[in-house]
Amino acid sequence: MITRRSLLSGGTAAVLSACGISPQHPATPDPGPPLPQVPLLPLLPAHYGAITDEPFPIPAVPENVVPPRLWRQEVDNPFPGDAVGTIIVDPDAGYLHLIGENGRAMRYGAGTGADAFSWHGTARLQFCRSWPRWRVPETMIARQPELEPYSVANGGMDPGPGNPLGARALYLFQNGEDTLYRIHGACEPEYLGKAVSSGCIRLLDHDVIDLHRRVRHGVDIRVLPSMAPAQFATVY
Repeated sequence: MITRRSLLSGGTAAVLSACGISPQHPATPDPGPPLPQVPLLPLLPAHYGAITDEPFPIPAVPENVVPPRLWRQEVDNPFPGDAVGTIIVDPDAGYLHLIGENGRAMRYGAGTGADAFSWHGTARLQFCRSWPRWRVPETMIARQPELEPYSVANGGMDPGPGNPLGARALYLFQNGEDTLYRIHGACEPEYLGKAVSSGCIRLLDHDVIDLHRRVRHGVDIRVLPSMAPAQFATVY
């Protein structure tokens, strides 16, 4: 017999059963569009490893920072009208070429001068220095007074890992006078190929050591004019 009590009891159970939540798998969030993949660069050549036989240690160039086009490499000579031994800097491409024989040239990635400090023309390689002192020109001290301790009058900055000229410096002269421009090392890898320095032409220490071994004193250094838009970031 169905009593009022049993009817109410059954109805309550039916309501509770109807309101119960059956087990379900949690909803999977929409991952959205896939993130772009940053391509890994090929491994650097062995000559960009750590250098331990110099007066100061030179660390290995970090991987995945310098694109292959800026690696030191022998290429077909793009300046056949220039004499063997000439150095030619193309600031817009971020290259320094050392003209070789038989239609070949050694090409290096180079950081060059920002727009306000850029220089172009032909100079003479007067001399080179290994692990040079950095004697800050008065024009730079006028912009950055904190560099006064490294002025010519104060003897400059000692050689070493913190010296902005790095492992080698090549000194550019015109008509027997120092232009105050240099080809030197200590280029941070992330700035290679960019126009951001205070005028000098900067190579990786590994590359400026190689250039120094190959170059001859007295050769012409030709810096092409830049046609690129002005740059605003500036480093030494």
